[in-house]
Amino acid sequence: MTTEDLIKPSESTHAFTGLSGQNQLNPLFCREGESSDFPLNTLPQGESLPETAYQVVHDEAMLDGNSRLNLATFVGTWMDEKAQRIYAESADKNMVDKDEYPQTAAIETRCWLMLANLWHAPDANNAIGTSTIGSSEACMLGGLALKRRWQLARRAKGLSTEKPNLILSSAVQVCWEKFCNYWDVEPRYVPITDEHKVLDGHDLDKYVDENTIGVVAIMGVTYTGMYEPVAAIAAALDRIQADTGFDIPIHVDGASGGMIAPFLQPDLRWDFRVERVASISTSAHKYGLVYPGLGWVIWRTVDDLPKELVFDVTYLGGHMPSFALNFSRPGAQVLLQYYLFLRLGFDGYYRVQKASQDVAVYLATEIGKMPAFDLWNDGTDIPVFAWQLSKGYTQNWNLYHLSERLRLKGWLIPAYPMPDNLSDITVQRIVVRNGLSRNLAESLMLDIREAVDYLDRLESPMPTEGLVGGFTH
Repeated sequence: MTTEDLIKPSESTHAFTGLSGQNQLNPLFCREGESSDFPLNTLPQGESLPETAYQVVHDEAMLDGNSRLNLATFVGTWMDEKAQRIYAESADKNMVDKDEYPQTAAIETRCWLMLANLWHAPDANNAIGTSTIGSSEACMLGGLALKRRWQLARRAKGLSTEKPNLILSSAVQVCWEKFCNYWDVEPRYVPITDEHKVLDGHDLDKYVDENTIGVVAIMGVTYTGMYEPVAAIAAALDRIQADTGFDIPIHVDGASGGMIAPFLQPDLRWDFRVERVASISTSAHKYGLVYPGLGWVIWRTVDDLPKELVFDVTYLGGHMPSFALNFSRPGAQVLLQYYLFLRLGFDGYYRVQKASQDVAVYLATEIGKMPAFDLWNDGTDIPVFAWQLSKGYTQNWNLYHLSERLRLKGWLIPAYPMPDNLSDITVQRIVVRNGLSRNLAESLMLDIREAVDYLDRLESPMPTEGLVGGFTH
C-alpha cells in the first residue's frame, strides 16, 4: 500500500453523504446550514439533517437570557427531573379530548377539587372548576360568569343590560383591561395612592352602581406583590348593599397569592370563607410551580357559573362539557400539577413557598438598609417586593440605570412607573421564585451594591435618552 492509498478517501466514506452531497463526517459546524445561513423568514426549499436543525434552534435559544436570573417574571422556570420526564411522556395529550384521554380528564377534576378544598369551598363537591391556559384565561372566564349572572338577574327584572361595569384597582393586571375591552364592560379603576396602596374598600361606594357586575380583588398585585384585603372589600360591599340593595360579588384574582396564602398565611380570610367571593383564579405556572402555561378557576357553587356558558360538545366520538376560550390545549401541564400535588403535599408546598419568602425578606431587608432606597413593601405577602429611589438621593442616576447595570451581570430586574395617580414614582421589583437560592440572593446583593457604588461615583448625570421601562407581568 502506498502513501497515496493511505490518504485517498475510501468507498465507505462516500456512503455517508448528506442531502447536499457533502461528507457527513465533517465536524458539525462545517455542515450546510451551520456553515451557511438558513432563510429567516421563508420556508427552506429543502430538508436538513435533524442534528443540524436541532443545533440551529439550540444555538439561537442560547441568545435568550438565563431564566433562573430573570427576577422580572412570575412564571416558573424550574421543575425536577421526574416532572420533566412526565412532561416529555405526555406532550401529545390534548386536554379537550376527554374521550381519548379520560384519565387526564379525571386528574384535571381531582386537581380543581383539591384547590376547592384548599380555598375552603363550603362544599367542594358542589363547586365547579376547570383548568385553563394560564390565569389570564381563568380571569376571562371568571369575568364572563360575573357579566352573565348580572345580565340574567337584570333581564329577570325587565331591566336594561346595556352598560355593565367592573370595579378594579388601577394596579390591575393587563388581562382585566383586555377582558373589559373584548367583552364591552366599562372598567372603573379605583386609583391607588400613598395612603391606599391597594384596593382596600375605601370610597368603593363612589364607583358601584346597579350596573356593576363585580369587584376584582387581587391577591398579589403585580406592581408590588401586595395583597388586597378581600375581607375588607367584602365588608365595604356589605355596607353598600345595606344602603342601596346592590348585591355585588367578588372575583379573587389569585394569580400568585392563590398558591401562597393557603400555606404561608392560612388564617387570612381571602377565599371562599368570605361569602361574597363567587370565584377564584390562580396561575399554576407561577407559585403553583408548574411550567407554563396552566391556570385554574373555581366557582363557589355550580349556581355561580351560569349554565348558559357551558357547552355540551361532541368531539371525536364523545360528549363533554366545555367552558373555555381555547379548545385544543396541552394536557401535560395538568399532569405536572397533579404530580406536584402528590409529590409535595401541603407540607411540601409550605416549605417551598416559605423558602422563597425567606429569600424575598432577606433581599428586601438588605436593600432597605441601603441609603439609596426606600422599600415599597417587604415581601411578606407573596415573595415579591418593590423599592424606589430615596427622595433627593441623587440627580446622576435613576432605577433604569441600575436595571441596566444589573443586566450586565445577567440579572433581569425591571424598573417601571407606578400606575395613574402615582405615575411620577418609579419602582424596581424583584420576584423570588423556586430556584432563587439564598446563595444566589447573596450574589445578587453583591452585584446591587457594586452597581450602586459605581453609579454613586459618577461625576455628572447619566444620559436618559432611550431608557425603557422593564415592567413584566
